[in-house]
Amino acid sequence: MFSVAHINDVISDDSLADILSGLVGIPSPTGEEAPLAAHIVQRLDGFGIASETQPIDERQANAVGKIAGTGSGKTLLLYAPIDTVTSNCPEEDVPWAASEFRDDLQAKAHVTDGCVIGLGAHNPKGHAACIIEAGRVLKKMDVKLDGDIHFGFGAGGMPTHGRAGFRRDSGHGTGCAHMIKHLPKIDGAIVAKSGTSVTWEEAGFIWLEVTVSGKHNYVGARHLMPYDNAIANASRLILALEDWFETYAKNNASEFTRPQGHIAFMESGWKRMPAFTPEAARFIIDLRFGPNLSADKAESQFSKAFEQFCSDLNIHAKYERIQTINASRTAATDTIIQTTVKAWEDLQGKPHQNFTLMSGSTDANILRGHGIPTARIGLAKSGLPNMDFALGMNSVFIAELRLLTALLLMSAAHYCSGESHG
Repeated sequence: MFSVAHINDVISDDSLADILSGLVGIPSPTGEEAPLAAHIVQRLDGFGIASETQPIDERQANAVGKIAGTGSGKTLLLYAPIDTVTSNCPEEDVPWAASEFRDDLQAKAHVTDGCVIGLGAHNPKGHAACIIEAGRVLKKMDVKLDGDIHFGFGAGGMPTHGRAGFRRDSGHGTGCAHMIKHLPKIDGAIVAKSGTSVTWEEAGFIWLEVTVSGKHNYVGARHLMPYDNAIANASRLILALEDWFETYAKNNASEFTRPQGHIAFMESGWKRMPAFTPEAARFIIDLRFGPNLSADKAESQFSKAFEQFCSDLNIHAKYERIQTINASRTAATDTIIQTTVKAWEDLQGKPHQNFTLMSGSTDANILRGHGIPTARIGLAKSGLPNMDFALGMNSVFIAELRLLTALLLMSAAHYCSGESHG
């Protein structure tokens, strides 16, 4: 169907840069993906790929496309989310994502020395661009397929509750779940998301909201009344938990996952009135777990440590679980995994190298939860100088886009042509 030598002739660097620049140029923070979904449909239509938007509400939508096969083979979904973790709004993003509103945090693409920089250029929009380019090539070459190939671009793929003014359930894979309900039967899927090895296991997570007690007091009365600062209590508990997360990760590591935990939000008191201490301080924990562990068992481990820390520190605190995404696994022997691994090995010219430190969670969990065998493969980080997490999300080399597009093309063509492996 496609040989490695042939791949370089059919993928266009200019097309990839153009597609990605168009995606980056349309802001799509979680909850506001509808304009980008409409743009993707326009691009797919321009390549002759039947496509449409899937509205979720007035501001949120998926984009889907399809290249039909003869109906005698396996159906495949090539999938990428399209919402960005930051918003393209300095009031919302600064100073939390960076100390200033840098170029890479803005929805405007810059192409320099073979690298595309701009909001979401790597994750998720670089992945979406590769799927679109793969569709363009398949359609242009009029590749004959036994099975249908569906192209899915999902809203709400980021691990987030709704931003201010948006539905609370606008994240956590809501677009992917909506998409699957409106597509015909899918035999296998490839999720394009960060990671340069093929993976078939995904961490799940629970979010736990902790409330730590204290006493409302006044700085002028600290020495005159019982003093019990909720913020200080929370700080001591946080430090104990941060150390425990390291032990938790080590104890729950598996062949492919090393599930992590951290604390990334806290609130307490009155910003306008620092003379007074509050009765309570709150923070939220993201605790990951692998497919060998259930959400309840992960919480049980946390609960035991939590109660011990509260006792040792002599503080009063409670917690509740506010979000659950289950971990998932596709059998390594499944056709979609074997086909994708074979494409990886053909392109790389060496045996597949498994990634053994997985802790990220993607919409692959949603797909597997609906019974769809799913492989995950993505782009390498750009490795630009002074790269932090945000720049890693917002920069990608066109050579890496080309490599992922090639893998998607080879995997899709073989899977849907009756030539798949496994």
